[in-house]
Amino acid sequence: MHIRLIVGLGNPGPEYEQTRHNAGFWLVDNLANSLSGCHLQRESRFNAMVAKTSIGGHDVWLLEPLTFMNRSGQSVGTLARFFKIAPEEILVVHDELDLPPGAAKLKRGGSSGGHNGLKDITSALGTQDYWRLRLGIGHPRTLGLQQAVADFVLHRPRREEQTLIEEAIDKALRVIPMACEGKMNAATMQLHTD
Repeated sequence: MHIRLIVGLGNPGPEYEQTRHNAGFWLVDNLANSLSGCHLQRESRFNAMVAKTSIGGHDVWLLEPLTFMNRSGQSVGTLARFFKIAPEEILVVHDELDLPPGAAKLKRGGSSGGHNGLKDITSALGTQDYWRLRLGIGHPRTLGLQQAVADFVLHRPRREEQTLIEEAIDKALRVIPMACEGKMNAATMQLHTD
């Protein structure tokens, strides 16, 4: 099995563009920009920004839902069913409160950890058995902030956090070709030791 669909999670609209919750969009935007001739375009039947590209010699779909985070499963489920993409061939990129800024981790399956985007995707796919690329944004308590979590994820990272998140995205982008070739163990090992 190799990755055939890479989903970046975030909220649409300019007011959310720079917020922590949009880290998944940031990675997919960077990935699309790094691939020649790859441009995300609005696709109304999937209610998403979509591109088809080739990574590691395989056809791969990139997707950014245009729904709000808690309805991400609509776009993911519709595209996956249309192109007959199995859950284990899907990589969902999202912000992760339980990892510090600068950390990036790959894992398959598991709970949503309270992430509404993951909850909706799990519901749409009927399983938790898809891959996740977790980009650490930190937790307001561990970062010494008194903000509520919902407020925290909808704000811009501080400059030093932004730099660390961008470094984590760069590390993650280096292992994407391995994931698209089905070398998930190698990708995981490189990402977790990089």
